[in-house]
Amino acid sequence: YPSLYEGFGLPALEALASGTPVVASTDPALAEVVGDDAVRVAATDVEAIASGIARLLDDRSLRDDLARRGPLRARAFTWARTAARTLALYEAVRAR
Repeated sequence: YPSLYEGFGLPALEALASGTPVVASTDPALAEVVGDDAVRVAATDVEAIASGIARLLDDRSLRDDLARRGPLRARAFTWARTAARTLALYEAVRAR
């Protein structure tokens, strides 16, 4: 998922949740979502993207490790937590 611009990274999060190893860009939004539980590459570096994909194809241990860690990472991002944080932000703005 070597996105050049990402608002949040829901596709990458869905992949993590399903146990699919991810190659994602170093974009800050994606870095926040995938953390250290994906292979991160520069989105404009075609060789780095190809290398990241090759790493996952060639390294079963890495692939299995990321597949195991992905769902654990994804659990930190829930709709309930999102709603609670959004509500807290609205309440903070309203209180000003």
